[in-house]
Amino acid sequence: MTTVATQDGQMELYEAGDPATASRAIVVIQEAFGLTDHICRCVDRIAAEGYVAVAPALFHRDGAPVLAYDDLEHVMPLMGALSEQGIRMDLDATVGYLASLGFDRASTGIVGFCMGGTVAFRAGTTGMFGAAVTFYGGGVTAGRFGYPPLLELASDLDTPWLGCYGDLDKGIPVEEVEALRAAVQTATPATELVRYASAEHGFNCEDRPAVYNEVAAADAWARMLAFFDLHLRARP
Repeated sequence: MTTVATQDGQMELYEAGDPATASRAIVVIQEAFGLTDHICRCVDRIAAEGYVAVAPALFHRDGAPVLAYDDLEHVMPLMGALSEQGIRMDLDATVGYLASLGFDRASTGIVGFCMGGTVAFRAGTTGMFGAAVTFYGGGVTAGRFGYPPLLELASDLDTPWLGCYGDLDKGIPVEEVEALRAAVQTATPATELVRYASAEHGFNCEDRPAVYNEVAAADAWARMLAFFDLHLRARP
């Protein structure tokens, strides 16, 4: 763990990779359950591909808890306490930390899972990142965290964006996903949206056997890495 300062106090980052040899950096945004083992493994896997990867603990204002996947009683209030201002503060601190290691916007990407997918999409409209990837991020037609709906944000994307969604996702209907596909096509940067016919929400999470889809997860992961490789500039 690395600790960085925000205006609301200290925030932990789970970090992996060697800044001395990595040419690019990735910010990994958590699911609604905190910095779970799954999210930390995602950081490790990305770092193993030659990146520096960091995951900020967005629940740091509430003690940075890690919750069980069935503990919605405690998950929902934590999500409800997140705000656009607070998340932007945390992203600023995270990007500032990576900048101190020598990574600029063009060499820094962001990927988010579940609620983190929504954050990654919004981050793709802020001028902070060189590429953004969303895994099953909600808030498509109704905003979250004080964000406008993703459909309204789509034309503001200022960085290439890749979205990965499952057709069996009970919270994000296919109709919404297709509306998002159409909306992001109005953005200037390159966009891509991939649907997986047999995948549910959380299909990338190997710690959730009821929804984990090995085939979809492998394909989406490979697409993410290829997307970052194509759109992020390697620093000298």
